[in-house]
Amino acid sequence: MYKILIIEDDQIMGEMLAMYLSEEGFDVQTADNGRKGIDLAKEFSPDVILLDMMLPDTSGIELCNELRSFSTVPILVDSMKTEVSERVDALLAGADDYICKPFSMRELTAKIGAMIRRTHLYQSTSEVKDEIATTLSCNGEAIMLDVEKRAIYVNSFFVETTFSEFEIMRLFITNEEKVFSREELLNELRGFDSFVTERAMDVHIANLRKKVEINPKEPKYIKTVWGIGYKFVSKG
Repeated sequence: MYKILIIEDDQIMGEMLAMYLSEEGFDVQTADNGRKGIDLAKEFSPDVILLDMMLPDTSGIELCNELRSFSTVPILVDSMKTEVSERVDALLAGADDYICKPFSMRELTAKIGAMIRRTHLYQSTSEVKDEIATTLSCNGEAIMLDVEKRAIYVNSFFVETTFSEFEIMRLFITNEEKVFSREELLNELRGFDSFVTERAMDVHIANLRKKVEINPKEPKYIKTVWGIGYKFVSKG
């Protein structure tokens, strides 16, 4: 049974979400503030966190940053704010997806299900066994992708990534020099019915460059292909 942690200060909303997701077969825990949410994230070890942007003791952005300091669990942010800037801020803080209130329960469960499938897909296929570690030498630097541990190392130093960032790097490294359009990356990661935008993909790329490039403003490895999208090259 997959586990869902709901961090929501609206008691009625939290209870409604918990009841619905429990009926859908999930093991659900709820927290009505950020501190309790952090404690449950550590104790409960959820498969997905549903995080409200407005909490009584902290903001969703701050809590997302704190969660990312110790966990790579997929985070789905929910908010009444529909501005693109709000979605971008959430993604920059480490969220994997964003859903606007009011939303349908069908859309919510579809997004949660997609997150869980993506998380567990490569843990249960033979592809994982054949592709446990891929190491590239990039201009004297070593970039290693460990699929089994879902970890990226640059010169033997572990690099913290979100689920989406890891999957982008996996696609890049296993398809070196292949040009991916933003639409192709979105379809690979999220499916055709997701709420995320091409702008969100640009944010993920910017975050990855900060983590693996010596100079993110002049990237050597994650290249922009103007008018199309991005590609990865090991010889910058």
